[in-house]
Amino acid sequence: MSSDPVRIAAAPVRTAPGGWRRRVKQRSTLHAHGEPMLWLTGGALGLALFMIAGLLVLVVWQGIFTFWPGALVEVTARSGERCLGEVVRRERYTPEPGAVDALAPDEAAAARRELEAHRGQLGRRLIRIGNFDITGEHFRWLEDFRVAAETRPAWAVLVERTSWGRCYGIPRAFRVDGEVVAETPEAVWEKYRELHGAARARRARRKALESGDIGRINHALEQARLGLRKVELESGRHSAAWAAAEPRFLQEQEAAAQAFARVQEEIHTIERENARYQIVCDTYHRGQIVPATVMLGDIVRAFAPNRLSFVAKLGVYVSRWREFLCDEPREANSEGGVWPAIFGTAVMTLIMCLVVVPFGVLAALYLREYARAGFIVSAVRIAVNNLAGVPSIVFGVFGLGFFCYIIGASIDQLLFAARLPNPTYGNGGVLWASLTLALLTLPVVIVATEEALAAVPNSMREGSYACGAAKWQTVRRIVLPRAMPGIMTGMILAMARGAGEVAPLMLVGAAKVAPDLPLDGIFPYLHPERKFMHLGFHIYDLGFQSQNSEAARPMVFTTTLLLIAIVAALNLFAIWLRARLRRKFVTGQF
Repeated sequence: MSSDPVRIAAAPVRTAPGGWRRRVKQRSTLHAHGEPMLWLTGGALGLALFMIAGLLVLVVWQGIFTFWPGALVEVTARSGERCLGEVVRRERYTPEPGAVDALAPDEAAAARRELEAHRGQLGRRLIRIGNFDITGEHFRWLEDFRVAAETRPAWAVLVERTSWGRCYGIPRAFRVDGEVVAETPEAVWEKYRELHGAARARRARRKALESGDIGRINHALEQARLGLRKVELESGRHSAAWAAAEPRFLQEQEAAAQAFARVQEEIHTIERENARYQIVCDTYHRGQIVPATVMLGDIVRAFAPNRLSFVAKLGVYVSRWREFLCDEPREANSEGGVWPAIFGTAVMTLIMCLVVVPFGVLAALYLREYARAGFIVSAVRIAVNNLAGVPSIVFGVFGLGFFCYIIGASIDQLLFAARLPNPTYGNGGVLWASLTLALLTLPVVIVATEEALAAVPNSMREGSYACGAAKWQTVRRIVLPRAMPGIMTGMILAMARGAGEVAPLMLVGAAKVAPDLPLDGIFPYLHPERKFMHLGFHIYDLGFQSQNSEAARPMVFTTTLLLIAIVAALNLFAIWLRARLRRKFVTGQF
């Protein structure tokens, strides 16, 4: 075979003083060494890491300081109007043409001075004034040129209530049975500290009665009704079985009514006791001082931020975090805790992993170890890869139609006919949400498992066959253990994606508020048919569906931080387990 001669240009040789010869190295461009591509790829990686780090820093910074108690300010406007609250943020804006000329003379002069000092921009502050039951608003914008004075009253208090949001004011009176027993802020505060613990305990007792005792009574009554309904479906209303079952149902109904009356009486007693104690605070509305009355039993937390030391502020901060992690939400999810969302996210992710990993591993084993290469196997692989690119909402529609309306409705017809037309499994729930996300993440597990199986050297398989092992023995004892780290990688990717999905959950089980957990003390203890709360859906609801978006804005960052922390914790555990498996099955290749 002939080819054109290759000419190699020799590097010039120069004779140096002294007689020895020195070879001069020929210069080459950066393109010959790939330097531009090195900088391009490295720069792209650095930019991506910078954007990810910036997003994480923003979320962490905003999320960590959400619960730190800020100072309360009393702002007096030039018009004489006053307001009390927390300054949420400050910003600058460009006013519309002619807006300054329409102001009062003193305000217009102050605005012009500010425009000259800040290049044609005005400053304003967003104040959270609370007292929604009185003012009808949670926040108020106030321009800087309107402010005549700003002070921090020592006895300005923040009251976090179970309803109507926050209350800002200065305590003026403490009432017991309508009579004033304290008339100064110091005396009111002492009475509050003395009696609030008992009031909070009574509120907790009332909550336990409503969610525990009444829940059990309603469950027992519903089971009795379903038993009678089952007899009616099987034998009819005029049968002997119906005649025997109806008196038992009436007895159980009467017993449940008596138990319910006793619980209601105890609840009314608690309400009457809590209604005896009230705190009256002075607040501002339309420039006037108006009283704000708060029942002691409705107070979750109250403190005077301007009088707190650093240690006291840290105590309030820790208390708010404990409430956020362990309690139920309130005020349209903008306050309170997210414990039901944490529990629902963890349970759904766990069920999803238990379903998707076995099916994904078995499918990958068949495709890699058993199936013969051909058109069908190629088509299946193409379908799996394409399935990974399908929008998640499509999986939600499929889950709603297949799992809820077909599988769930069939289960209701077979096992829960007495409850119809009210669906049991024919509606969204944590089980159907987990299965839908398992389908969504199945391609990830299949592809990762196939890659892990392909990475196992064929020499190990051949050595196993040479020792007399069968196909399944080789797969189970040689291939799978060494592919386990790669399988764990697929599970980590599936878990990370499934835990953050929101669109499918909106159709197959996630709810805005679902305080009843899928796991409780009522048989069968685990209720996969129940709706559940999810941190991702909770973030969506806070950010886009809240009626009080400004109050929900800090909670969005805090809940996002919590979701990232939970996903990171699950991933770290899986990574640790993968590292242990890798160390256990590390071996030389031959």
